[in-house]
Amino acid sequence: MKLFIIQFLILVFVVPSYAEKIIPIPRQGDRDMTPVVREAIENANDKEIKLVFEEGKYYFQPDFAYEKYCPITNHKNGIKRIAFPFENFEKVTIEGKNTELIFNGQMFPFLIENCQNVSIKNIKIDWKVPFTIQGTVVAVNEKEEWMDVVMDTEGYSFQLRRGQLQFPNIKHFTYSSLGNTLTFDPKTKAVAHGALDLNGRPEKVELLESNKYRFHGPMRQFPTLNNKINFKGPHGDNRYAPAFQMISSKDISFDNVIVHHALGMGFLAERSENVTIKNSGVYTRKDSDRLISSTADATHFCNVKGKVLVENCRFENMLDDATNVHGTYVFIDKVVGKRSVIVKLEHYQQYGFQFAGKGDEIWWIHQPSPDRQAKVLKVASYKELNEEYTQLTFENDLPSALKSGDLMENKTWNPEFTMRGCTMQNHRARNIVLKTPEKIVIEENYFSSSMSAVFFRGESFHWFESGQVEDVLIQNNTFYNCATSGMEHAVLYITPRLGKATDKKAIYDRNIRFINNKINTFDSRIVWAYNVDGLLIKGNEIIKNNELEELHPDRPIFEFNHCKNVEIGKNKIKGFEEVIIKEDGQLRDM
Repeated sequence: MKLFIIQFLILVFVVPSYAEKIIPIPRQGDRDMTPVVREAIENANDKEIKLVFEEGKYYFQPDFAYEKYCPITNHKNGIKRIAFPFENFEKVTIEGKNTELIFNGQMFPFLIENCQNVSIKNIKIDWKVPFTIQGTVVAVNEKEEWMDVVMDTEGYSFQLRRGQLQFPNIKHFTYSSLGNTLTFDPKTKAVAHGALDLNGRPEKVELLESNKYRFHGPMRQFPTLNNKINFKGPHGDNRYAPAFQMISSKDISFDNVIVHHALGMGFLAERSENVTIKNSGVYTRKDSDRLISSTADATHFCNVKGKVLVENCRFENMLDDATNVHGTYVFIDKVVGKRSVIVKLEHYQQYGFQFAGKGDEIWWIHQPSPDRQAKVLKVASYKELNEEYTQLTFENDLPSALKSGDLMENKTWNPEFTMRGCTMQNHRARNIVLKTPEKIVIEENYFSSSMSAVFFRGESFHWFESGQVEDVLIQNNTFYNCATSGMEHAVLYITPRLGKATDKKAIYDRNIRFINNKINTFDSRIVWAYNVDGLLIKGNEIIKNNELEELHPDRPIFEFNHCKNVEIGKNKIKGFEEVIIKEDGQLRDM
């Protein structure tokens, strides 16, 4: 099989001679490269393709992009304009050399679907104009319910129209409101201490002078004077697409790939196998005043199997988690005969996701217990009825106790997950969210978070993200000033969110070791756990500093609810007036 190679040079676009084809293309300067890339991919006759970019900036417009309806986990499904649509390739290689790909408007940079042996190196992703706007709060009057903001204008797009600030006004797209709103520290670019998530729907916005605007109307929390404030559009509409989506693909590697901005997540893998992200990141440019990198998670792994490695990466200034690793719960809507059920995806941002395929092994959860039942069902066939409902037929008979309202979880599609040597800071939400029953190793990372640094939340409610963890090692990490949000969190927070039919006192997560970590933080909440069997907290150095105002000074350092087999030992604890442990509402000393 010959290798089809497309090379972008400063002056020409060349297919090497051994590919028996040379196509000279002018560099095109700042003109649109979308049609060039589209033609190159569509004309690849073989199942192998290699794109090689030389140093420089390449600009992409949505006008002539490949278009496809895409269901995308934790994003808005719909017709997307895709710059790099890779489908059904046996090998994909992209190599850059300090290469920047600059997008404009609503664009979906990379779709990697039903591909294998994918390698992407040495490129940066950014937007000419971000899909967020920001400014500095210069006056606040809580009694009269208004604030004044001097808006940043250089490199941003917005306009005042009919008493409202509208943005981004790019390629015929504008958000219906300011939407999700958050404040930041102007010096550090971190989420402001004690900040809450807000929904920006002012009654009226008026221009006072130059770039200074007055926002009228009540707010859940008025910002602190001189803080920065950011708007990213309303929930449900502000996640167009990730920078990279990997779906039904295998053996994928990213090396030195940087996402400076994305209209959703940075890296999203769904129902894929073996993903490595190393020496990469999601963060804003060093020379930029932008507060926001990706508008959602930096990395996200949904029903991935094999091994996932995230190593030596940097994740900053996203508007959601640095990573989320999870499976998917579906509800049994209807039992159809002895071997078949109809299952339902519950969250609208799961619609269209392939929950199972032929040969997959499926756990079932018979409520009120949250545990996976011993009997495993193997899928003989599946039929997607629509985006919400799928009919599954199994090789073996259904358990007699199985009924409508029970849950199912895919056993086959869960990864071993390792995160090592990464830095996570200055962003909204949690550093990492972990929900896989396979082995998890979190080591030698730097954590600083607005919510919890390490968060365990399998949930049969709202997001319906499974599942129970069984083998977790968190060691030799550094935690600095974590859980600064106005919402109450902890450095390590284990808190399953289970539906009404589930026993809230039942054990959920198991075998978590939190050892030899260094924690230097301002508040009392260190470990807060629910429904755990087997929690080891040992050999940690825990220091309380005076750098920030305490948010929850009366809380215990360690709190456990409905837990068993908890061991606390050989920790060095400094700076606390007393070390308090709370178990099922009762206080006790170390």
